[in-house]
Amino acid sequence: MSIRLLAQSRNRGLYLEVAQTAAALLAAEDVADHWDEPSALADFSVRGLAGHLAGQIFFLPAMLAEPIPAEPVIDIEDYYARVEWIGTALDTPFNQRIRTGGEQDAAGGPADLAARVAACVAELRTTLPGEPGRPVRRPTWGAWSISFDDFVTSRMLELLIHSDDLACSVGVPTPEFPAEAVQTVVDLLSRISLRRHGSTAVLRALSRAERAPASISAL
Repeated sequence: MSIRLLAQSRNRGLYLEVAQTAAALLAAEDVADHWDEPSALADFSVRGLAGHLAGQIFFLPAMLAEPIPAEPVIDIEDYYARVEWIGTALDTPFNQRIRTGGEQDAAGGPADLAARVAACVAELRTTLPGEPGRPVRRPTWGAWSISFDDFVTSRMLELLIHSDDLACSVGVPTPEFPAEAVQTVVDLLSRISLRRHGSTAVLRALSRAERAPASISAL
């Protein structure tokens, strides 16, 4: 097997482990108990945040069901450089759609959402390892696409971040994820942060607290 295919296989395997952990969090009684309460994220209810987290699992089969796009393929760093939602206000149309989508995914209640997520993860365990590489694209993007495996990485980032958000929202410990998955996501966040804030700000934040900027948030 080529190095590229080995990396692809490992990345998909990490995604499945992360998705399984997120599914367990979504099925926790604490999530159901706090379902209609505000979450740790502004303007997000717990149920809306749970729906948004689940959406990062539902996205994969949905993207693969779309026709193969004709738009040129860009890499994942270029993808994050082009998206318009990074750093935007909560009341932008994009962020409003995110919250609405989360509420819609969670409309059937916590047990329904947890069951649908578990079924999707089980399906992906069968289909994802053998899925051929191909480009994918969402209609809201510009005239470009990304590789399916870069999209998998972007969803893994979302799963780690929003699992922490959901755990904090309902007062449970943040799940432990595989170290390699965390390293993959932190590496990507670091590269996004370097683009947004510059090398000096990132170096100081990681090594010199007395000169560190207030934030080097990637997103």
